[in-house]
Amino acid sequence: MLIRAADGTRLEAEWAAPEDAWAVAVLCHPHPQYGGTMRSLVISALFEALPARGIACIRFNFRGVEASEGEHSEGRDEPLDVVAALDEAASHPVLARGAPLALVGWSFGADMALAVDDSRVAGWVGIAPPLRFRPANAYAATATDMRPKLLVLAANDEFRAPSEIETATAAWSATRIEIIPGASHFFVGRTDRVVASTAMFVETLAAS
Repeated sequence: MLIRAADGTRLEAEWAAPEDAWAVAVLCHPHPQYGGTMRSLVISALFEALPARGIACIRFNFRGVEASEGEHSEGRDEPLDVVAALDEAASHPVLARGAPLALVGWSFGADMALAVDDSRVAGWVGIAPPLRFRPANAYAATATDMRPKLLVLAANDEFRAPSEIETATAAWSATRIEIIPGASHFFVGRTDRVVASTAMFVETLAAS
């Protein structure tokens, strides 16, 4: 399917929506210029596992990736793509019954997700966010927002050490950090931990 960003760019997207869904998650993939797509490892693991737990998922390709129109813009316009996915996610009928909508991103996708402060989002999950693909002030609205945020960090991240992310987000409101032992930035062999942490976070959103 195709969704449309506010600037008219059409983006490739895909739903995995069980009939008994009790929550919805938007999944944002890693950096396009390093091979990131909506089918990358962590996003695929979430897209496969979360619906089995009752969490409907929509994943999409950022502009310029595979069947999505446009060109990569170094993070300037990609937040529009995130909002387009949120627009599509908002059409799921379970949200009208008070179910939570979670915004989840990995790496570059986490940076884009954390830069989007949208009233429809119940909480954010940032998986190994480098916090370098948007200006520091781009996260200000989310950082001070009292809605819950979970940062899932890799203990052996090759791109930015967990201690640096902990320092950068020390003043963020309603933010919990989980560090996965033995994990690299790519979470090979550790995707089950990412899935479990994300699912548990969404469960807390539904219970609140």
